[in-house]
Amino acid sequence: MNLLSQSAPLLLQGLIGAFIVFVLLWVVQLIRRDAGWVDVGWTAGVGILGAAAVFQTQGWQPRACLVGTLILIWSIRLVIYIIKDRLCSGEEDSRYQTLRTYFGRKAALGFFFFFTSQSLLVVLFVIPLLPAINHPTPHWTLFDGLGTLLWLASMGGEWLADWQLTRFRRNPANRGNVCRQGLWSRSRHPNYFFEWLQWLGYCLLAVNAPGALLSLVGPIAIYLFLMKLTGIPHVEREALRKRGEAYAAYQREVPIFFPSLFPAPKA
Repeated sequence: MNLLSQSAPLLLQGLIGAFIVFVLLWVVQLIRRDAGWVDVGWTAGVGILGAAAVFQTQGWQPRACLVGTLILIWSIRLVIYIIKDRLCSGEEDSRYQTLRTYFGRKAALGFFFFFTSQSLLVVLFVIPLLPAINHPTPHWTLFDGLGTLLWLASMGGEWLADWQLTRFRRNPANRGNVCRQGLWSRSRHPNYFFEWLQWLGYCLLAVNAPGALLSLVGPIAIYLFLMKLTGIPHVEREALRKRGEAYAAYQREVPIFFPSLFPAPKA
């Protein structure tokens, strides 16, 4: 755990900074009545703190710079997507509408604790980047190449999945239908699958580094959050509520997360 001790000052500063930012974003959501700003804060926070971790390394190691660049690319792309797809939609994300209803008259207080708790998640998802950033091996290895290729392919896959879904939704003829086009014919949540794969890329970049096991926190935490908490469960419930039997058939025919080798036949 020496790596965590070494990085403790940075993580503490990041925690305090993220807390302040989330308080400000909480004020923004009070004004706009849109809690989706929490996603912008979380995504940007991981990118900024991850990149900041590069500056605490001894010199400018190429691998550390690579990891800092990758996490910034991930952060910028996702922030832009969240703003365009959610915050500019004119309607609060259904996850937060549900949460607002649950909080009731105590929504302001409930969202305050919800927003500020995200500062812990910012730190949690920076920890798995630390082994690769602080890797002592100066030369490139096979695992560096494999990790970078996996990350790039996964980023491309996530972008493609988001683009396919956006294009499907913009077609008025598809209103009320289930997207089964492209990657969505092989997995019900291909964007989430490729998001998970990106975090496996950091694990490959951390092979043989001190504290390399910490890199597993990323894919494990992402998988649990997506499959059990804030991601897929709510999306599936909402899809069933809105699309009924069409989505139930989709559930029976297409895997929930890990893609099938061949697309399922359309019902």
